[in-house]
Amino acid sequence: MNFQRILIYLPILIFSFMMHEIGHAYMADLRGDDTARRLGRITLNPIPHLDVFGSLIFPAMLLFMNSHFLFAWAKPVPFNPANLKNPRIDIPLIAFAGPFVHILLIAASFILLKLSVVFSQFTMGFAQSIIEFLYIMIQVNMVLFVFNLLPIPPLDGSKIISYFLPKDIAEKYMGMNQYVGFIILIVLISSGFLSQILSLFTGWTNWIFFRVLGY
Repeated sequence: MNFQRILIYLPILIFSFMMHEIGHAYMADLRGDDTARRLGRITLNPIPHLDVFGSLIFPAMLLFMNSHFLFAWAKPVPFNPANLKNPRIDIPLIAFAGPFVHILLIAASFILLKLSVVFSQFTMGFAQSIIEFLYIMIQVNMVLFVFNLLPIPPLDGSKIISYFLPKDIAEKYMGMNQYVGFIILIVLISSGFLSQILSLFTGWTNWIFFRVLGY
């Protein structure tokens, strides 16, 4: 990934995982716990959401490893299960709210792409820049959606799948040291296996982008 592409990807990446965390915080607030709201996590300011490892070090490692995909995560949103209406159901809902935001961003980007075609007379001169920006927005959010749904602690997928596990197994599973999860991720990335999984989904969005929208 060249330097120019990185300058485009990074703001989109930061915006996307910031919205991801806002999704978690907003869902927790809806389900009865205002911890994240009181701590200022429902905000468009990226600073409260940044995680040193997940937002800075890990993406830098991917760039160093010449990964085909660039992704990251933010500081986990805190919540108090005791305040939730139904913790057994609400915790998976809160976990899924983050990845669901990426689906909303993908859908919004496709709608804006379609509008840029319909009203092309208003985008003449900078239409290509709009298309490229929205294309990257779609790709980044598809990667983040799939990545966060991996059933590896501390990613959201682990919290969702724990809902379907027996209580004792779920507690041991979620009690896994987060650095074990990081090691698993590094192995998946360095082996190329994760790239193959992500390519399946980004290929699907490419098909929609080029065939359905006519690009």
